[in-house]
Amino acid sequence: MRKAVIAILFVLFATTSVVAQYNREYFFYVGRRQMMDNDFREAIRTLNVLLRFDENAYEGYFLRGIAKYNLDDLLGAEADFTTAIEKNPVFTTAYTYRAITRSRLGNYDDALSDFREAIDLRPDLPNPYYSRGVTRLLNQQFEEAISDFDNFIRYEKKVADAYINRGVCYLHLKDTVRAYADFDLGIRTNRESPTGYNRRGTLYLMQHRMAEAESDFDKAVQCDSMLPMSYFNRALVYNETNRPMLSLKDLDRVIQLDSTSSIAYFNRAIVRSRIGDYNRALEDYNKVATYSPNNVLLYYNRALLYQQLGEIKRASDDYTKAIELYPDFANAYLGRSYLRGLLRDYKGAKSDRQIAERKIAEYKSRLNDSIYSIYADTTRRFDKLLSFESRIVGSSFERITSRKTNDDKMSLLPLFKFTFTRDSVSATDTPRRFHLQRVEDFVEELKNPMLAVSCRESTIAPDSLMAINRRLKGEARGEVSFAQLFQLAISESLVKQYTNAVNSYTAAITLSPTNPFVYLNRAATQAEMIDFISSIDNAYQRISIESDPARQLHNRSTRTYNYDDAIADLTKAIKLYPGFAYAYYNRANLLALSGQLPEAYDDYTKAIELNPNFAEAYYNRGLIQIYMKDTHKGCLDISKAGELGIEEAYEVLRAYSNNR
Repeated sequence: MRKAVIAILFVLFATTSVVAQYNREYFFYVGRRQMMDNDFREAIRTLNVLLRFDENAYEGYFLRGIAKYNLDDLLGAEADFTTAIEKNPVFTTAYTYRAITRSRLGNYDDALSDFREAIDLRPDLPNPYYSRGVTRLLNQQFEEAISDFDNFIRYEKKVADAYINRGVCYLHLKDTVRAYADFDLGIRTNRESPTGYNRRGTLYLMQHRMAEAESDFDKAVQCDSMLPMSYFNRALVYNETNRPMLSLKDLDRVIQLDSTSSIAYFNRAIVRSRIGDYNRALEDYNKVATYSPNNVLLYYNRALLYQQLGEIKRASDDYTKAIELYPDFANAYLGRSYLRGLLRDYKGAKSDRQIAERKIAEYKSRLNDSIYSIYADTTRRFDKLLSFESRIVGSSFERITSRKTNDDKMSLLPLFKFTFTRDSVSATDTPRRFHLQRVEDFVEELKNPMLAVSCRESTIAPDSLMAINRRLKGEARGEVSFAQLFQLAISESLVKQYTNAVNSYTAAITLSPTNPFVYLNRAATQAEMIDFISSIDNAYQRISIESDPARQLHNRSTRTYNYDDAIADLTKAIKLYPGFAYAYYNRANLLALSGQLPEAYDDYTKAIELNPNFAEAYYNRGLIQIYMKDTHKGCLDISKAGELGIEEAYEVLRAYSNNR
């Protein structure tokens, strides 16, 4: 469904009214062209200009929604489609795309309502039927989904995915004959797509028709040699037909294509264990622990492996971990009981055995409880390879859909400060900057063309910064002015002479104690000095999104650092200049890094009130809200930041979109 039928949107507005102003037409043209070139971020910037001049241009909101959708900003896309519909209540395509977006968000009820509106407005259009069929399939409304695919196929008989999806519906309804027929139709419709071969091959595999399954998976690999699913499925066939080396080769290929595939590591560990390659099997289980730390079977199977290797203590610890994750796991109690006996902990061994026996008895009284039986049935083996769709995370075996988030993409944007840079104002930054006459007067007063307020790294080369610092030091001999001290302190901070910089700012404060800007910069330098001391490579500490409350906001080192002096300077700056949005933003950053998240949220909000286009404040407030478990509102803020030009926003939104 993702990026489905995008191409049609470029035809929708080809006949835009000729009476419209030329500029309006120009921005539409440029925006559409950028989207055709897959430059969605630039398209958003272009459409922002259009919508600032014409807030009733519903097509502009629609196009921007498409761009956001393709950047995985689903909440932002939904908001723009909604605005387009409000501006034009009979905008059929906007209903369709909002429905697709809501379906990806898991909001199936509202998605189906939107599809109904689209189909009522234009019952002759085939695409809404297809998209609604997919949504109903995801919502397990299989018979209704079949009806929608039937309607779509009446209009479009050459779309292979329609037959394949209908076949999946029949398969869920246990009608394997019709499922086969539809998979065959899908393959005949498009013999170059691996999807049909994978679906039909999986059905052959389920029915133990191994030769036919292998043939289909071979075809799938030939169609697309970069698709992990095809190799994975063929590895299952090789395993079932006692060809472990071929199975390992295909699993190696899966991991080469997707180095974070927990289920591939899990299956490869099982195969390696069977052929006696215990050490490398252990390496694979350790990989699963990295990418799927709440996987019950990981700890149970690894415990068995440790037991074979004679590492009794580690095996016992893994059984304990499995029990912690799922306290009803009778097999794990029995395994730990045996090991405790070996360790002469007879009391513990007896206790574990009694608990296991009690849970087995409870299991026998609940034979219809399939989840319970998985963990209590002592005759069940857990070394069977799992299929590509299997779920292996946590106590419910839920399949991994999240990826290991890059810490660099989940960090607060840095503090603002007066700095030296070559390109203080760029065209792309202009829309999100705001006018502060007092700041501009101060910059003008210092008469330095390199001076600017920024949160980004200086674009001046390091050797040039050293030369600037040497020159300013030479000028600051004898009696010096505030302007000389302030600029000297900036240069000292840029060359990482933090102690000297703080001393220079302090001297500048002595000369001008009511200047808010020197407090802003001294606070930023104090924070930089703390980060330098803590051996963090990046300019500012990270805010990590962790599931464990004990690991909330943390440094990469084990020490903690105190930002109180820097926060006090920012509070002073705010008192001297209450309308200084940058000071609120900076204080919010330091409050967040100090673990005071509600207070940080309030300061970001104040910064946004002072500057409604403060993109960095939206971004950081979004991260704070995500961490405080208000993911929906957090993603809306990050979406707004992306709309205003923060490129990092789409990395975060993509991560959360992939985690849905």
